[in-house]
Amino acid sequence: MRWALVRVSLAVTAMVVLAFAVPLGLVIKEMAKDRAFSNAERQAATLGPVLSIAQGREQLEWAVRSSPIGDTGQLAVHVPASGEPGGLPMQIGTRRAAQKDLSATERLGRASIAEVSGGSALLQPIAISTGKIAIIEVFVPEDEVSNGVATAWLVLAGVGVALIVGSVAVADRLGVRMVRPAQRLAGAAHDLGEGRLGARVPEKGPTELRSAAIAFNSMADQVVQLLANERELAADLSHRLRTPLTVLRLNAASLGESPAADQTRAAVAQLEREVDTIIRTARKAKPQTRATTPGVGCDVSEVIRERMDFWSALAEDEGRKVRLAGVGRPVRIPVARPELAAALDALLGNVFRHTPEGTAFAVDVHHADDAVIVLVSDSGPGIADPEAALVRGNSGAREGSTGLGLDIVRRVAESTGGDVRIGRSVLGGTEVRIWIGLGGRRSTRSTGERRGHRLRRRGKGLRPADH
Repeated sequence: MRWALVRVSLAVTAMVVLAFAVPLGLVIKEMAKDRAFSNAERQAATLGPVLSIAQGREQLEWAVRSSPIGDTGQLAVHVPASGEPGGLPMQIGTRRAAQKDLSATERLGRASIAEVSGGSALLQPIAISTGKIAIIEVFVPEDEVSNGVATAWLVLAGVGVALIVGSVAVADRLGVRMVRPAQRLAGAAHDLGEGRLGARVPEKGPTELRSAAIAFNSMADQVVQLLANERELAADLSHRLRTPLTVLRLNAASLGESPAADQTRAAVAQLEREVDTIIRTARKAKPQTRATTPGVGCDVSEVIRERMDFWSALAEDEGRKVRLAGVGRPVRIPVARPELAAALDALLGNVFRHTPEGTAFAVDVHHADDAVIVLVSDSGPGIADPEAALVRGNSGAREGSTGLGLDIVRRVAESTGGDVRIGRSVLGGTEVRIWIGLGGRRSTRSTGERRGHRLRRRGKGLRPADH
Protein backbone atom coordinates (compact mmCIF):
# COMPACT_ATOMS: atom_id res chain seq x y z
CA MET A 1 0.00 0.00 0.00
CA ARG A 2 2.83 2.36 0.84
CA TRP A 3 4.49 2.06 -2.57
CA ALA A 4 1.13 2.18 -4.32
CA LEU A 5 0.44 5.56 -2.71
CA VAL A 6 3.90 6.79 -3.70
CA ARG A 7 3.40 5.72 -7.31
CA VAL A 8 -0.05 7.29 -7.52
CA SER A 9 1.22 10.54 -6.02
CA LEU A 10 4.20 10.56 -8.40
CA ALA A 11 1.99 10.01 -11.44
CA VAL A 12 -0.63 12.61 -10.46
CA THR A 13 1.91 15.30 -9.51
CA ALA A 14 3.93 14.70 -12.68
CA MET A 15 0.80 15.11 -14.81
CA VAL A 16 -0.17 18.33 -13.01
CA VAL A 17 3.35 19.75 -13.34
CA LEU A 18 3.46 18.94 -17.05
CA ALA A 19 -0.03 20.36 -17.59
CA PHE A 20 1.02 23.71 -16.15
CA ALA A 21 4.75 23.87 -16.89
CA VAL A 22 4.60 23.16 -20.64
CA PRO A 23 2.03 25.89 -21.49
CA LEU A 24 3.76 28.30 -19.11
CA GLY A 25 7.11 27.62 -20.77
CA LEU A 26 5.62 28.36 -24.19
CA VAL A 27 4.04 31.56 -22.86
CA ILE A 28 7.41 32.67 -21.48
CA LYS A 29 9.01 32.05 -24.88
CA GLU A 30 6.34 34.14 -26.62
CA MET A 31 6.68 36.90 -24.03
CA ALA A 32 10.45 37.06 -24.62
CA LYS A 33 9.85 37.32 -28.36
CA ASP A 34 7.23 40.05 -27.93
CA ARG A 35 9.58 41.94 -25.63
CA ALA A 36 12.39 41.87 -28.20
CA PHE A 37 10.17 43.14 -31.05
CA SER A 38 8.49 45.72 -28.82
CA ASN A 39 11.93 47.11 -28.04
CA ALA A 40 12.73 47.18 -31.76
CA GLU A 41 9.50 49.08 -32.45
CA ARG A 42 10.46 51.64 -29.82
CA GLN A 43 13.85 52.12 -31.46
CA ALA A 44 12.20 52.64 -34.84
CA ALA A 45 9.65 55.03 -33.34
CA THR A 46 12.39 57.24 -31.86
CA LEU A 47 14.01 57.53 -35.27
CA GLY A 48 10.79 58.32 -37.14
CA PRO A 49 10.44 62.09 -36.27
CA VAL A 50 14.05 62.75 -37.18
CA LEU A 51 13.72 61.06 -40.57
CA SER A 52 10.53 62.97 -41.40
CA ILE A 53 12.39 66.30 -41.35
CA ALA A 54 15.92 65.19 -42.32
CA GLN A 55 17.32 66.54 -45.61
CA GLY A 56 20.26 64.93 -47.39
CA ARG A 57 22.42 61.98 -46.64
CA GLU A 58 24.46 63.70 -43.92
CA GLN A 59 21.39 64.41 -41.80
CA LEU A 60 20.15 60.85 -42.26
CA GLU A 61 23.47 59.38 -41.17
CA TRP A 62 23.54 61.69 -38.19
CA ALA A 63 20.01 60.60 -37.24
CA VAL A 64 20.96 56.92 -37.40
CA ARG A 65 24.14 57.42 -35.35
CA SER A 66 22.23 59.37 -32.72
CA SER A 67 19.95 56.35 -32.15
CA PRO A 68 20.81 54.11 -29.10
CA ILE A 69 21.51 51.17 -31.41
CA GLY A 70 22.96 53.17 -34.26
CA ASP A 71 26.52 52.09 -33.53
CA THR A 72 25.67 48.39 -33.10
CA GLY A 73 24.94 47.78 -36.78
CA GLN A 74 21.37 46.69 -36.02
CA LEU A 75 19.73 49.79 -37.57
CA ALA A 76 19.35 50.60 -41.27
CA VAL A 77 17.29 53.18 -43.20
CA HIS A 78 16.07 52.70 -46.78
CA VAL A 79 15.03 55.98 -48.51
CA PRO A 80 13.52 55.79 -52.02
CA ALA A 81 14.47 58.24 -54.79
CA SER A 82 12.90 61.69 -54.40
CA GLY A 83 11.58 61.76 -57.96
CA GLU A 84 13.54 64.91 -58.84
CA PRO A 85 16.09 64.81 -61.69
CA GLY A 86 19.24 63.14 -60.45
CA GLY A 87 17.54 61.85 -57.31
CA LEU A 88 18.79 58.41 -56.21
CA PRO A 89 17.60 55.99 -53.49
CA MET A 90 19.70 56.03 -50.31
CA GLN A 91 20.55 53.29 -47.83
CA ILE A 92 22.02 54.09 -44.40
CA GLY A 93 23.39 51.15 -42.41
CA THR A 94 23.66 47.43 -43.19
CA ARG A 95 20.74 45.96 -45.03
CA ARG A 96 19.71 42.40 -44.04
CA ALA A 97 16.15 42.18 -45.33
CA ALA A 98 15.48 41.05 -48.88
CA GLN A 99 14.34 43.59 -51.45
CA LYS A 100 11.02 41.85 -51.87
CA ASP A 101 10.31 42.24 -48.14
CA LEU A 102 11.12 45.96 -48.35
CA SER A 103 8.85 46.40 -51.37
CA ALA A 104 6.03 44.51 -49.68
CA THR A 105 6.27 46.67 -46.54
CA GLU A 106 6.29 49.85 -48.64
CA ARG A 107 3.26 48.65 -50.58
CA LEU A 108 1.29 47.60 -47.47
CA GLY A 109 2.18 50.71 -45.52
CA ARG A 110 2.46 48.91 -42.14
CA ALA A 111 5.19 47.29 -40.11
CA SER A 112 6.21 43.70 -40.84
CA ILE A 113 8.77 41.16 -39.71
CA ALA A 114 11.11 39.40 -42.07
CA GLU A 115 13.26 36.36 -41.38
CA VAL A 116 16.94 37.12 -41.99
CA SER A 117 20.18 35.35 -41.34
CA GLY A 118 20.93 35.23 -37.58
CA GLY A 119 17.55 36.50 -36.45
CA SER A 120 14.66 38.68 -37.65
CA ALA A 121 14.27 42.19 -39.04
CA LEU A 122 11.50 44.61 -38.08
CA LEU A 123 10.55 46.71 -41.13
CA GLN A 124 8.82 49.95 -40.09
CA PRO A 125 7.49 52.31 -42.90
CA ILE A 126 7.55 56.10 -42.26
CA ALA A 127 6.67 59.12 -44.41
CA ILE A 128 9.50 61.60 -45.08
CA SER A 129 9.55 65.23 -46.27
CA THR A 130 9.72 64.29 -49.97
CA GLY A 131 6.37 62.56 -49.69
CA LYS A 132 7.90 59.14 -50.19
CA ILE A 133 7.85 56.16 -47.78
CA ALA A 134 11.15 55.33 -46.13
CA ILE A 135 11.73 51.93 -44.41
CA ILE A 136 13.44 51.68 -41.04
CA GLU A 137 15.01 48.23 -40.60
CA VAL A 138 15.79 47.11 -37.03
CA PHE A 139 17.69 43.83 -36.74
CA VAL A 140 16.65 41.58 -33.81
CA PRO A 141 19.26 38.82 -33.14
CA GLU A 142 18.06 35.32 -32.28
CA ASP A 143 19.68 35.37 -28.84
CA GLU A 144 17.77 38.54 -28.00
CA VAL A 145 14.48 36.84 -28.94
CA SER A 146 15.25 33.93 -26.59
CA ASN A 147 16.91 36.04 -23.90
CA GLY A 148 15.95 34.73 -20.43
CA VAL A 149 13.89 31.82 -21.76
CA ALA A 150 16.39 29.10 -20.76
CA THR A 151 16.68 30.52 -17.24
CA ALA A 152 12.91 30.66 -16.87
CA TRP A 153 12.57 27.08 -18.09
CA LEU A 154 15.21 25.90 -15.59
CA VAL A 155 13.32 27.64 -12.79
CA LEU A 156 10.09 25.98 -13.91
CA ALA A 157 11.80 22.59 -14.06
CA GLY A 158 13.23 23.08 -10.58
CA VAL A 159 9.83 24.04 -9.19
CA GLY A 160 8.26 21.01 -10.89
CA VAL A 161 10.88 18.63 -9.49
CA ALA A 162 10.46 20.15 -6.02
CA LEU A 163 6.70 19.66 -6.22
CA ILE A 164 7.11 16.03 -7.30
CA VAL A 165 9.65 15.26 -4.58
CA GLY A 166 7.49 16.98 -1.97
CA SER A 167 4.36 15.10 -2.99
CA VAL A 168 6.22 11.76 -3.00
CA ALA A 169 7.60 12.47 0.48
CA VAL A 170 4.15 13.37 1.79
CA ALA A 171 2.63 10.26 0.18
CA ASP A 172 5.38 8.10 1.67
CA ARG A 173 4.77 9.47 5.16
CA LEU A 174 1.05 8.96 4.70
CA GLY A 175 1.67 5.42 3.49
CA VAL A 176 3.85 4.68 6.51
CA ARG A 177 1.12 6.03 8.79
CA MET A 178 -1.38 3.67 7.14
CA VAL A 179 0.85 0.62 6.61
CA ARG A 180 2.40 0.33 10.07
CA PRO A 181 -0.92 -0.10 11.90
CA ALA A 182 -1.95 -2.65 9.26
CA GLN A 183 1.34 -4.53 9.75
CA ARG A 184 0.87 -4.49 13.52
CA LEU A 185 -2.65 -5.84 13.06
CA ALA A 186 -1.43 -8.60 10.73
CA GLY A 187 1.39 -9.51 13.11
CA ALA A 188 -0.97 -9.70 16.07
CA ALA A 189 -3.37 -11.88 14.07
CA HIS A 190 -0.47 -14.19 13.18
CA ASP A 191 0.61 -14.37 16.84
CA LEU A 192 -2.93 -15.14 17.91
CA GLY A 193 -3.14 -17.87 15.28
CA GLU A 194 0.11 -19.34 16.64
CA GLY A 195 -1.45 -19.62 20.09
CA ARG A 196 0.04 -16.51 21.73
CA LEU A 197 -3.22 -15.32 23.26
CA GLY A 198 -1.66 -12.26 24.87
CA ALA A 199 -1.15 -10.61 21.46
CA ARG A 200 -2.84 -7.21 21.25
CA VAL A 201 -2.72 -4.28 18.81
CA PRO A 202 -1.99 -0.64 19.79
CA GLU A 203 -5.10 1.38 18.99
CA LYS A 204 -3.30 3.92 16.81
CA GLY A 205 -3.37 5.09 13.21
CA PRO A 206 -6.18 6.18 10.88
CA THR A 207 -9.75 5.94 12.10
CA GLU A 208 -10.56 2.80 10.12
CA LEU A 209 -7.46 0.92 11.27
CA ARG A 210 -7.96 2.13 14.83
CA SER A 211 -11.48 0.69 14.70
CA ALA A 212 -10.06 -2.57 13.33
CA ALA A 213 -7.52 -2.68 16.18
CA ILE A 214 -10.27 -2.13 18.75
CA ALA A 215 -12.33 -4.91 17.18
CA PHE A 216 -9.32 -7.26 17.08
CA ASN A 217 -8.47 -6.64 20.74
CA SER A 218 -12.08 -7.23 21.70
CA MET A 219 -12.10 -10.46 19.70
CA ALA A 220 -8.85 -11.62 21.33
CA ASP A 221 -10.27 -10.94 24.79
CA GLN A 222 -13.37 -12.90 23.87
CA VAL A 223 -11.27 -15.82 22.60
CA VAL A 224 -9.30 -15.88 25.85
CA GLN A 225 -12.53 -15.83 27.85
CA LEU A 226 -14.08 -18.62 25.76
CA LEU A 227 -10.98 -20.78 26.15
CA ALA A 228 -11.01 -20.17 29.90
CA ASN A 229 -14.67 -21.19 30.02
CA GLU A 230 -13.88 -24.33 28.02
CA ARG A 231 -11.06 -25.24 30.38
CA GLU A 232 -13.31 -24.81 33.36
CA LEU A 233 -16.02 -26.86 31.69
CA ALA A 234 -13.54 -29.63 30.85
CA ALA A 235 -12.27 -29.60 34.42
CA ASP A 236 -15.80 -29.71 35.86
CA LEU A 237 -16.88 -32.55 33.58
CA SER A 238 -13.71 -34.50 34.38
CA HIS A 239 -14.22 -33.89 38.08
CA ARG A 240 -17.63 -35.50 37.89
CA LEU A 241 -15.93 -38.77 36.96
CA ARG A 242 -14.23 -39.02 40.34
CA THR A 243 -17.33 -40.24 42.13
CA PRO A 244 -18.00 -43.27 39.88
CA LEU A 245 -14.24 -43.92 39.78
CA THR A 246 -14.14 -44.05 43.57
CA VAL A 247 -16.95 -46.58 43.61
CA LEU A 248 -15.23 -48.57 40.88
CA ARG A 249 -11.94 -48.54 42.79
CA LEU A 250 -13.62 -49.76 45.96
CA ASN A 251 -15.39 -52.54 44.08
CA ALA A 252 -12.15 -53.52 42.36
CA ALA A 253 -10.40 -53.73 45.76
CA SER A 254 -12.95 -56.30 46.88
CA LEU A 255 -12.38 -58.63 43.94
CA GLY A 256 -9.67 -60.53 45.72
CA GLU A 257 -6.45 -61.79 44.22
CA SER A 258 -6.53 -62.93 40.62
CA PRO A 259 -5.01 -61.79 37.31
CA ALA A 260 -8.33 -60.28 36.21
CA ALA A 261 -8.68 -58.42 39.52
CA ASP A 262 -5.14 -57.08 39.25
CA GLN A 263 -5.80 -55.90 35.70
CA THR A 264 -9.02 -54.20 36.77
CA ARG A 265 -7.36 -52.41 39.66
CA ALA A 266 -4.48 -51.30 37.41
CA ALA A 267 -6.94 -49.98 34.82
CA VAL A 268 -8.90 -48.07 37.48
CA ALA A 269 -5.68 -46.55 38.87
CA GLN A 270 -4.59 -45.47 35.42
CA LEU A 271 -8.02 -43.99 34.73
CA GLU A 272 -7.82 -41.99 37.96
CA ARG A 273 -4.40 -40.68 36.99
CA GLU A 274 -5.64 -39.64 33.54
CA VAL A 275 -8.65 -37.85 35.01
CA ASP A 276 -6.41 -36.00 37.49
CA THR A 277 -4.09 -35.02 34.63
CA ILE A 278 -7.03 -33.67 32.61
CA ILE A 279 -8.25 -31.61 35.56
CA ARG A 280 -4.81 -30.14 36.32
CA THR A 281 -4.14 -29.34 32.67
CA ALA A 282 -7.55 -27.75 32.13
CA ARG A 283 -7.20 -25.47 35.15
CA LYS A 284 -3.80 -24.08 34.20
CA ALA A 285 -3.70 -20.33 33.57
CA LYS A 286 -2.49 -20.73 29.99
CA PRO A 287 -3.91 -23.20 27.48
CA GLN A 288 -1.57 -25.93 26.40
CA THR A 289 -0.71 -26.38 22.76
CA ARG A 290 0.24 -29.59 21.07
CA ALA A 291 3.48 -28.24 19.69
CA THR A 292 6.45 -30.39 20.43
CA THR A 293 8.53 -28.93 23.26
CA PRO A 294 12.29 -28.99 22.62
CA GLY A 295 13.98 -31.60 24.80
CA VAL A 296 10.73 -33.53 25.53
CA GLY A 297 10.52 -37.04 24.12
CA CYS A 298 10.39 -40.73 24.91
CA ASP A 299 11.60 -44.13 23.79
CA VAL A 300 8.91 -45.46 21.47
CA SER A 301 10.05 -49.05 21.94
CA GLU A 302 9.80 -48.85 25.72
CA VAL A 303 6.34 -47.25 25.66
CA ILE A 304 5.01 -49.79 23.15
CA ARG A 305 6.35 -52.73 25.19
CA GLU A 306 4.75 -51.31 28.33
CA ARG A 307 1.35 -50.80 26.73
CA MET A 308 1.45 -54.17 24.99
CA ASP A 309 2.12 -55.86 28.32
CA PHE A 310 -1.12 -54.32 29.55
CA TRP A 311 -3.21 -55.18 26.48
CA SER A 312 -1.69 -58.63 25.96
CA ALA A 313 -3.33 -59.92 29.13
CA LEU A 314 -6.73 -58.83 27.86
CA ALA A 315 -5.92 -60.31 24.45
CA GLU A 316 -5.14 -63.65 26.09
CA ASP A 317 -8.50 -63.65 27.84
CA GLU A 318 -10.28 -63.06 24.50
CA GLY A 319 -8.21 -65.54 22.54
CA ARG A 320 -6.48 -62.97 20.35
CA LYS A 321 -3.11 -63.65 18.77
CA VAL A 322 -0.65 -60.77 19.29
CA ARG A 323 2.53 -59.99 17.33
CA LEU A 324 5.05 -57.31 18.35
CA ALA A 325 8.07 -56.39 16.22
CA GLY A 326 10.70 -53.71 15.96
CA VAL A 327 10.95 -52.80 19.66
CA GLY A 328 14.19 -54.54 20.49
CA ARG A 329 16.28 -51.40 20.74
CA PRO A 330 15.66 -47.79 21.86
CA VAL A 331 14.20 -45.40 19.31
CA ARG A 332 13.77 -41.84 20.63
CA ILE A 333 10.97 -39.67 19.24
CA PRO A 334 9.97 -36.02 20.01
CA VAL A 335 6.66 -36.96 21.66
CA ALA A 336 5.89 -36.84 25.36
CA ARG A 337 5.44 -40.26 26.94
CA PRO A 338 1.82 -39.70 28.13
CA GLU A 339 0.76 -38.51 24.66
CA LEU A 340 2.27 -41.53 22.91
CA ALA A 341 0.74 -43.89 25.48
CA ALA A 342 -2.66 -42.26 24.99
CA ALA A 343 -2.40 -42.62 21.21
CA LEU A 344 -1.44 -46.31 21.45
CA ASP A 345 -4.21 -47.00 23.96
CA ALA A 346 -6.69 -45.33 21.61
CA LEU A 347 -5.66 -47.56 18.70
CA LEU A 348 -5.47 -50.80 20.69
CA GLY A 349 -8.72 -49.98 22.47
CA ASN A 350 -10.38 -49.61 19.06
CA VAL A 351 -9.17 -53.11 18.16
CA PHE A 352 -10.79 -54.58 21.26
CA ARG A 353 -14.00 -52.56 20.96
CA HIS A 354 -14.68 -52.87 17.23
CA THR A 355 -13.41 -56.35 16.28
CA PRO A 356 -14.81 -59.71 17.37
CA GLU A 357 -13.11 -61.79 20.07
CA GLY A 358 -10.33 -63.91 18.66
CA THR A 359 -9.29 -61.25 16.11
CA ALA A 360 -5.50 -61.13 15.85
CA PHE A 361 -3.58 -57.86 15.86
CA ALA A 362 0.03 -56.71 15.55
CA VAL A 363 2.22 -53.70 16.33
CA ASP A 364 5.32 -53.04 14.19
CA VAL A 365 7.91 -50.27 14.52
CA HIS A 366 10.11 -49.15 11.62
CA HIS A 367 12.51 -46.26 11.50
CA ALA A 368 14.49 -44.21 8.97
CA ASP A 369 16.89 -41.32 9.40
CA ASP A 370 14.14 -38.69 9.61
CA ALA A 371 11.05 -40.60 10.76
CA VAL A 372 9.62 -43.48 12.78
CA ILE A 373 6.62 -45.45 11.58
CA VAL A 374 4.31 -47.35 13.93
CA LEU A 375 1.92 -49.83 12.28
CA VAL A 376 -1.10 -51.14 14.21
CA SER A 377 -2.92 -53.79 12.19
CA ASP A 378 -5.64 -56.36 12.79
CA SER A 379 -7.53 -59.12 10.98
CA GLY A 380 -10.96 -57.65 11.66
CA PRO A 381 -13.63 -56.40 9.25
CA GLY A 382 -11.78 -53.16 8.50
CA ILE A 383 -13.03 -49.56 8.20
CA ALA A 384 -15.46 -48.79 5.39
CA ASP A 385 -14.55 -45.07 5.03
CA PRO A 386 -10.97 -44.37 6.23
CA GLU A 387 -11.09 -40.66 5.31
CA ALA A 388 -14.26 -40.05 7.33
CA ALA A 389 -12.83 -41.97 10.27
CA LEU A 390 -9.99 -39.43 10.59
CA VAL A 391 -12.43 -36.53 10.99
CA ARG A 392 -12.66 -35.40 14.60
CA GLY A 393 -15.94 -36.43 16.25
CA ASN A 394 -16.91 -38.78 13.41
CA SER A 395 -17.49 -42.25 14.88
CA GLY A 396 -18.30 -43.88 11.55
CA ALA A 397 -21.64 -45.01 12.99
CA ARG A 398 -19.86 -47.55 15.26
CA GLU A 399 -21.64 -48.21 18.51
CA GLY A 400 -19.80 -47.03 21.61
CA SER A 401 -17.39 -44.79 19.67
CA THR A 402 -16.90 -41.07 20.31
CA GLY A 403 -14.91 -40.47 17.14
CA LEU A 404 -12.01 -38.91 19.10
CA GLY A 405 -9.52 -41.80 19.31
CA LEU A 406 -8.08 -41.48 15.81
CA ASP A 407 -8.06 -37.70 16.15
CA ILE A 408 -5.84 -38.07 19.23
CA VAL A 409 -3.45 -40.22 17.19
CA ARG A 410 -3.50 -37.78 14.28
CA ARG A 411 -2.66 -34.79 16.47
CA VAL A 412 0.25 -36.62 18.09
CA ALA A 413 1.68 -37.42 14.65
CA GLU A 414 1.08 -33.93 13.24
CA SER A 415 2.77 -32.30 16.23
CA THR A 416 6.04 -33.76 14.86
CA GLY A 417 5.32 -32.97 11.22
CA GLY A 418 4.01 -36.46 10.48
CA ASP A 419 0.58 -37.82 9.62
CA VAL A 420 -1.75 -40.82 9.93
CA ARG A 421 -2.96 -43.13 7.16
CA ILE A 422 -5.59 -45.88 7.28
CA GLY A 423 -5.51 -48.79 4.88
CA ARG A 424 -5.84 -52.57 4.56
CA SER A 425 -3.40 -54.64 6.56
CA VAL A 426 -1.64 -57.85 5.54
CA LEU A 427 -3.80 -59.59 8.16
CA GLY A 428 -6.89 -58.69 6.14
CA GLY A 429 -8.33 -55.98 8.39
CA THR A 430 -7.41 -52.39 9.24
CA GLU A 431 -3.88 -50.98 9.26
CA VAL A 432 -3.26 -47.62 10.96
CA ARG A 433 0.09 -46.21 9.92
CA ILE A 434 1.54 -43.43 12.12
CA TRP A 435 4.36 -41.35 10.63
CA ILE A 436 6.33 -39.59 13.41
CA GLY A 437 8.84 -37.02 12.15
CA LEU A 438 12.25 -36.72 13.78
CA GLY A 439 13.28 -33.40 12.22
CA GLY A 440 11.07 -31.01 14.20
CA ARG A 441 7.56 -29.70 13.77
CA ARG A 442 6.42 -28.67 10.27
CA SER A 443 3.19 -27.56 8.68
CA THR A 444 0.77 -30.50 8.88
CA ARG A 445 -2.64 -30.09 7.40
CA SER A 446 -1.52 -28.21 4.31
CA THR A 447 1.31 -30.64 3.58
CA GLY A 448 -0.25 -33.91 4.70
CA GLU A 449 -0.76 -35.12 1.16
CA ARG A 450 2.87 -34.40 0.33
CA ARG A 451 4.05 -36.38 3.33
CA GLY A 452 1.84 -39.25 2.26
CA HIS A 453 3.64 -39.36 -1.07
CA ARG A 454 6.96 -39.13 0.75
CA LEU A 455 5.92 -42.03 2.97
CA ARG A 456 5.20 -44.23 -0.05
CA ARG A 457 8.38 -43.08 -1.77
CA ARG A 458 10.58 -43.81 1.22
CA GLY A 459 8.79 -46.98 2.26
CA LYS A 460 11.43 -49.09 0.60
CA GLY A 461 14.14 -47.39 2.64
CA LEU A 462 12.50 -48.00 6.04
CA ARG A 463 13.92 -50.78 8.13
CA PRO A 464 12.62 -52.50 11.25
CA ALA A 465 14.27 -51.33 14.41
CA ASP A 466 14.61 -54.91 15.60
CA HIS A 467 12.67 -58.11 14.92
